[in-house]
Amino acid sequence: MGKSNVSLRGKHILGLEDFTPDEIEMVLLTAREMKNIIHRDIKKVPALRGKSIVTLFYEPSTRTRSSFETAGKYLGADVVNITAGTSSIVKGESLRDTLLTVEAMGFDAIVMRHKEEGAAAYAAKVVSHPVIVNAGDGAHAHPSQGLLNLFTLLDHKGHLKGLKVAIIGDILYSRVARSDIQGMRKMGIEVHLAGPRTLLPRFLAEEPGIFVHDRIEEAIEGADAINVLRIQLERQKAGLFPSRREYARIFGLNQERLKLAKPDALVLHPGPMNKGLEISPDIAYGNQSVIQELVENGVAIRMALLTLILTGGKNREADH
Repeated sequence: MGKSNVSLRGKHILGLEDFTPDEIEMVLLTAREMKNIIHRDIKKVPALRGKSIVTLFYEPSTRTRSSFETAGKYLGADVVNITAGTSSIVKGESLRDTLLTVEAMGFDAIVMRHKEEGAAAYAAKVVSHPVIVNAGDGAHAHPSQGLLNLFTLLDHKGHLKGLKVAIIGDILYSRVARSDIQGMRKMGIEVHLAGPRTLLPRFLAEEPGIFVHDRIEEAIEGADAINVLRIQLERQKAGLFPSRREYARIFGLNQERLKLAKPDALVLHPGPMNKGLEISPDIAYGNQSVIQELVENGVAIRMALLTLILTGGKNREADH
């Protein structure tokens, strides 16, 4: 790779704005090695033997939480899960006290999801030993999801620089969109955004390499990939779009709109999907969809991140 001076050891993973292109490339290359482990009969390497990881989730999650847990276990780490609903958090324990309690138990990494923007950055200031991995903080960032989307694009296209990617839907409330935009721009991808005006942050139009469209057809035309975002019904105020039926008609990804993209365009979705709302079921399960592949790639990316922040990538034993 020729970038031996690049290291993520001990680095908090808060958002892709903190990453250099070389650091992103190192994560993607490491994830490729990790994906080989996932395909083995025995999915276990001792890269993180003796390390302990805790997942601390204040919001529900299926994919992210289980993939971090799986990643840690495949690498030989001890993994403990703490959920807000079954811990002292329900008794009113503050985030600070929970973090200090977890640190006192000797964990090496805290994988954390919280409903408040900036919670992961706050956690990084509270603890002194564990490395914080942001698994989503409000509508701010979801760095591992941004990285796994880049990894999937690289896997299929062979390169990232010069690709055109359309991101459509609920961009305003999407932490995935923010991490996608930051990561994709750093890797030379042209990003086209589209959705209801009420769900589009207009300031993004001033950023180089980012194009904001009112009509999703304009964003999709000639795209190498389309990332369809979930309508975050649980985060929104009423009145941001007329009705679910109207949204599907004007902004949903259907076969007619998909034909505007390149014939080999990939369809991505972070999940869970509102099928029939932002994406039609035939596309979600069609041959251009890589939505299930994203789940597997999520484990590989999270294996790469945990290895790089806890060991610097040394003694991965991925090739043994």
